[in-house]
Amino acid sequence: MSLLPRSHGGRGWVWLACAAGVVHAGFSLYWALGGHWLLDTVGQWTVRLSYEAPLAVGLGLGMVSLFKLMAAVIPVAEAYDRVPWRRFWRAISWVGAVVLVVYGGTNTVISNAVLIGLIRPATGYERLAMIGHAWLWDPLFLVWGAALLIHLWRSRPARTRPHGTRESLIGR
Repeated sequence: MSLLPRSHGGRGWVWLACAAGVVHAGFSLYWALGGHWLLDTVGQWTVRLSYEAPLAVGLGLGMVSLFKLMAAVIPVAEAYDRVPWRRFWRAISWVGAVVLVVYGGTNTVISNAVLIGLIRPATGYERLAMIGHAWLWDPLFLVWGAALLIHLWRSRPARTRPHGTRESLIGR
């Protein structure tokens, strides 16, 4: 049973992926503009740097925000046939989705393992940053990537069967 609609190749999944990406992009933009709320959940080094080099942080995070926003929106535009070179963008989306799942999943598992004591870093760790990675930022990357993967899988073009009948593999 699916929580999101199956119609149109699972467009609900691409919208979920987009929402997760826009949240990530929004926080990066907020921090780029000088905001500090939840910045310590990334790490004290980011807080320190935001005060020591605000212009550099602003420019860097502004670029990160733009990249995240494009990565969130382009798959939606592709799903609605609103971009040229659809096959190119789908291929890029497949790569991005896999990277998001691996990165987000790995970091979610590792940071939770640190929090429960299975992994003990020799140099210690920042508890608030570890919580941010374990429960917020990295799971959000994981959701973004997983939802995008589901959308891409469910919206694959139909394949031609050997006996000349066309059958969609969506839902298999």
